[in-house]
Amino acid sequence: MKKIFLGLMLSCALLFASIDLNSASKEELMQIKGIGEKKASMIIDFRKKQKINNPKDLLVLKGFGKGLIKNIEKDVKVKEAKK
Repeated sequence: MKKIFLGLMLSCALLFASIDLNSASKEELMQIKGIGEKKASMIIDFRKKQKINNPKDLLVLKGFGKGLIKNIEKDVKVKEAKK
């Protein structure tokens, strides 16, 4: 019973946790609807070159349209990247 309860609590925590675009792992980014392995890699490469201040910053990447940006905005937060 304890294992089931802990599993449910962990699932809820992950469900309501927001993802930080400036520090999320590839696997975390892939949890966003519409983000697969390739787009997650694109985000990681992009943030190595410049800080992401807003999900709309990703519109410059090929394949990132307004619909995908809306999905990202639902699931992420943007925290200032370390300098």
